[in-house]
Amino acid sequence: MAKLSPESKQLIINLKNRLLDIVDESKAVEFAILNRCGETAETLDSLEQPTEIALQAESRFSQLSNLEIRAAQSQPMISPDLLRFIEEVIKTTQVRIPALMRSVEEIKLEWS
Repeated sequence: MAKLSPESKQLIINLKNRLLDIVDESKAVEFAILNRCGETAETLDSLEQPTEIALQAESRFSQLSNLEIRAAQSQPMISPDLLRFIEEVIKTTQVRIPALMRSVEEIKLEWS
């Protein structure tokens, strides 16, 4: 049977939860800026940034979900290439999450 290790499964779950938090937080920041200042020439760039951050987090979330499905569909076992790719995506996502979170925090600081 094709299965990811319990550690990999838990890591993916944790990463996806963090990505969902980033989507939520970035959209909340966008909403707060829009409510406070409206859509003006001054706020346009700041309104686009949270949207871009949310899209990046959504893309990573989808990629992890798709890889989970591909791993489950792999029979009789997951190919070494797919396992390596999953590990690579996990590592790049682990590196990218703090940067996305920092970007959201920077926008919040700019508009507080």
